[in-house]
Amino acid sequence: MPKVLRAVGACLITSTFFGLSFIFIKLVVDEIPLFSMLAWRNVIALIAMTICAFAGILKINLKGKDLRPLLVLSLFQPILYYIFEALGVKMTTASESGIIIACIPIMTMIFSIIFLKDKPTKLQALFMVLTVAGAVIVAGIGGLKTSSNLLGYFILILAVCSDSAYSITSQKLKDFTSAEKTYSMCVTGTVVFTIGAFVQNGMQGTIKEFITLPFTNTGFLICVLYLAIGCNIIAYLCSNYAISLIGATRRSAFAAVSTVITVIAGVLYLHEPFSGLQAFATALILIGATGVNLAVKKETL
Repeated sequence: MPKVLRAVGACLITSTFFGLSFIFIKLVVDEIPLFSMLAWRNVIALIAMTICAFAGILKINLKGKDLRPLLVLSLFQPILYYIFEALGVKMTTASESGIIIACIPIMTMIFSIIFLKDKPTKLQALFMVLTVAGAVIVAGIGGLKTSSNLLGYFILILAVCSDSAYSITSQKLKDFTSAEKTYSMCVTGTVVFTIGAFVQNGMQGTIKEFITLPFTNTGFLICVLYLAIGCNIIAYLCSNYAISLIGATRRSAFAAVSTVITVIAGVLYLHEPFSGLQAFATALILIGATGVNLAVKKETL
């Protein structure tokens, strides 16, 4: 199978898991502290990946390798991205945060030009603009309400830069497999977010509740299992794999497809309305993502 088809399949899997994640997050987002969710999400993912490694399902061999590049990768994603995204979304409106986050593909393309000397074709740039335009339309479709929170905007821009930096770093780490990159992200996320959870819950006097959370809250357990297995493991494995095949820019074009999945899920499961403008924006995203990956030299396919 041509590598571009394998990469597209991996990107679609990634987008599907991330696009559906909002349904599960909605179950508990208002009642569970942020660091508690992030900590358990990474702990369960780490346990699952470790079991898979011992069972031979995943090949992870970090012995004798310089692990510092993996720490840099993990710093960008999940640590900085998750923190900046959560803070930025909290300080701004949903439409504002959606529009700014939708600019990740453009930022990734800029980073690729600067740090990887990977200049896109004119057609790729055009299709990328279409993709982002579609995502921006979907994000602002409910009416653009402004918060005028400049700090919130800046933090969201840092989130965009963090995700783009993750993609660039992942592409450069050719000495590590997708499983090794993903495993390191789980390890680092577990350490940082668990410490954060103990600090947060310690200040609130709820450490016992944090430790027993998955065993006493069924909704939280369902949510965190999906996020850990589906997003932290499967989605990031596919993301790192796709980046290794087609590079950061072409992979990032599919980030907006998560928006399409989210819209479809909202219509099917939450019975949200689906307008003609949403259909138009969805078409822009799909055309743009496909075009970015096809508008390349024949030898790269």
